[in-house]
Amino acid sequence: MSWGTELWDQFDNLDKHTQWGIDFLEKYAKFVKERIEIEQNYAKQLRNLVKKYCLKRSSKDEEPRFTSCVAFYNILNELNDYAGQREVVAEELGYRVYGELLRYSQELKTERKMHLQEGRKAQQYLDMCWKQMDNSKKKFERECKEAEKAQQCYERLDNDTNATKADVEKAKQQLNLRTHMADENKNEYAAQLQNYNGEQHKHFYIVIPQIYKHLQEMDERRTIKLSECYKGFADSERKVIPIISKCLDGMISAAKSVDERRDSQIVIDSFKSGFEPPGDFPFEDYSQHIYRTVSDGTISTPKQEGMKIDAKTTVGKAKGKLWLFGKKPKPQSPPLTPTSLYTSSTSNGSQYPIFSIEQVHYCMSEIKTGKPRISSFRSLKRGGPAQEDFSHLPPEQRRKKLQQRIDELNRELQKETDQKDALIKMKDVYEKNPQMGDPSSLQPKLAETMSNMDRLRMEIHKNEAWLSEVEGKVAARGDRRHSSDINHLVTQGRESPEGSYTDDANQEVRSPPQQHSHHNEFDDEFEDDDPLPAIGHCKAIYPFDGHNEGTLAMKEGEVLYIIEEDKGDGWTRARRQNGEEGYVPTSYIDVTLEKNSKGAVTYI
Repeated sequence: MSWGTELWDQFDNLDKHTQWGIDFLEKYAKFVKERIEIEQNYAKQLRNLVKKYCLKRSSKDEEPRFTSCVAFYNILNELNDYAGQREVVAEELGYRVYGELLRYSQELKTERKMHLQEGRKAQQYLDMCWKQMDNSKKKFERECKEAEKAQQCYERLDNDTNATKADVEKAKQQLNLRTHMADENKNEYAAQLQNYNGEQHKHFYIVIPQIYKHLQEMDERRTIKLSECYKGFADSERKVIPIISKCLDGMISAAKSVDERRDSQIVIDSFKSGFEPPGDFPFEDYSQHIYRTVSDGTISTPKQEGMKIDAKTTVGKAKGKLWLFGKKPKPQSPPLTPTSLYTSSTSNGSQYPIFSIEQVHYCMSEIKTGKPRISSFRSLKRGGPAQEDFSHLPPEQRRKKLQQRIDELNRELQKETDQKDALIKMKDVYEKNPQMGDPSSLQPKLAETMSNMDRLRMEIHKNEAWLSEVEGKVAARGDRRHSSDINHLVTQGRESPEGSYTDDANQEVRSPPQQHSHHNEFDDEFEDDDPLPAIGHCKAIYPFDGHNEGTLAMKEGEVLYIIEEDKGDGWTRARRQNGEEGYVPTSYIDVTLEKNSKGAVTYI
């Protein structure tokens, strides 16, 4: 079955068929191109969707703790890998199918043009041979007619008795000339005819079959190339199926990792206050004064039971929000009544003060609900360079900075962990399908990722050690302050609020704070305590801006109260007359301390 023997006279139809084959090849290439665009757009939309719902790297929100949230973000990571596989499909289609089709289409066009030109040249040569043969045939026919005319003329003159001998001889010579020319044209025509027949046989049995055979082979190669492209189209999808299956398995594993019990426990751990439920309110007997017997000569002593104050009903719970340096004004509690501290009486009716368990409990409650004060900025250096452990910052700022750095390192560690999982997953696929790639080529990148993970873990451990050190110092400082406050309140009971010593016992006693009928909603969020007494005064030698948190701005020549001395860190705590407090550089002020001042709380 050959086009050369079966279709020897269908040159035009073969021309149209081969052109249709190339057009169909280009049509399929256009289809593949549109499929590539669909895959690329699909992958891009998937990545945008993942990016929209993923955690922002710059977000200050806490990392997800609930298993349902962690599972969702794991699913997003797997979906991101799935989008990457769609991009791989698009790349494979573009390189193995679309690019190959474009290259092969150009080759087919060039080859088809060459074969068709050869066919046309062969046809033109055959047509030229036919024209030469036809011309010789016509010339031979014309010479034969001229010879016949010359013969008729000679016979007519030869039979004419009136014709001269010269005329007859001339007619005879003309007849011989025409006859000779007719014989030569006959031989020429026979030669041209034989040549044409040979060229025609060669054209239809050798040249044309060979040209048509090349066209047939070209068309068959085009069909084979289409078949290979069809297969490559499917193989591009088949190659990523193992990785896509792993992505889907990862999504299923993430779904199975959701633990409702653990999420419930996280909610409890996050919002548990640790306080006991409120107890029963005590019975308050307002009828005791109705049945009291009034005596003219004696003054009845109120019952001890009626005068005891329940600390649970008088001391409010401490709020979680505290003022760092400033003081939030709040309505003052009523003064302590003397009767709340008198627990014994003499025979003459006089009362003497002693501290009962209720008063000690009240003092302890007041200390626990007070606002913590930062003693000093030992690490705050004016204009100094930033340290790696943030030792140049105050304790609370240092703790926040360290915690922020630990969170950033944890996010980087999670990123490296995800990259390691992806490399391990790809290496597993390569080991199962060696034709997809060399597993050993991923080993350097995997080793680099593991090294980065170890480095990040060391950084996290180092920063956590610094954070633990800061938190331990703050806790120890708070405990020492509470101890100092207790000693001040109990052993220094005869000191007045302003730090001066007095012998008046009535100034020592206080009554437990009473429940206020109305509080401002915002004020209720804070617990206030008494301001520290002034232990001296100072005058600003230089102006100070006070941009840092906890510092106090001052002008040159301004006079401030000293409420806490310099502990060796170069900072002194001061207060303005309007009550604003903060730290100022010791080298910027001229300090004058009161030698006999008492009541100043010194922080260790």
